[in-house]
Amino acid sequence: MSIQVPEYHDEVRARRRRLVGHLYGLHAKLESGNAYQAAEARRTLAQLRRSLTGPQYEAEAYAAVFPFDPPQAEQQAWILVAGLYATHPRPRPRSAPGKGSRSLGTSIRTLVAERPSAERRFLQLLAVDRTSLPYYLRQTVRLLSTADIPLDYDRLLDDVVTLMHKGADPERVHRVRLNWARDFHRPAPSNAAPSPAAPAASPTN
Repeated sequence: MSIQVPEYHDEVRARRRRLVGHLYGLHAKLESGNAYQAAEARRTLAQLRRSLTGPQYEAEAYAAVFPFDPPQAEQQAWILVAGLYATHPRPRPRSAPGKGSRSLGTSIRTLVAERPSAERRFLQLLAVDRTSLPYYLRQTVRLLSTADIPLDYDRLLDDVVTLMHKGADPERVHRVRLNWARDFHRPAPSNAAPSPAAPAASPTN
């Protein structure tokens, strides 16, 4: 039976990608210029945002999430990330998932450069347990939204699945938090080209 585990994980990751692709598709519909598609996307996004406001509204997200068949152990993470996306809908980042993807720590580093007070919120986020995580993620994504800072939702879903899974390996949970912290503290890359060496002065006669 253990032979089936890698295939299971690959297949589940493919389902996650399809869900997130659907979410990014909602933003594309908003920008499509098609009035019907835009209205449909706004309605779906409103339902997903409402699903974050309390357990009694969680069912608002089911029609958007359950067609992608989340594993039972992951479904709360999928519902949460769908609601977070609706809070801050953006086009898909240019980088492919897992290849230079933008972690939450990277996005918050950009935010703190504009709003230093957000660093305290990030430190709280790193320390909370899985039951408090949804609240702090909602607050954080709202801050990113107000500053219009992008977030990679493919990467976020993978990370949130790990952090919210009841039976997650503590080492994997710790690794996600370390990755966020490392990306937050990593110096921003310099886009400046190195200055050419000054030409040697010609000897004077």
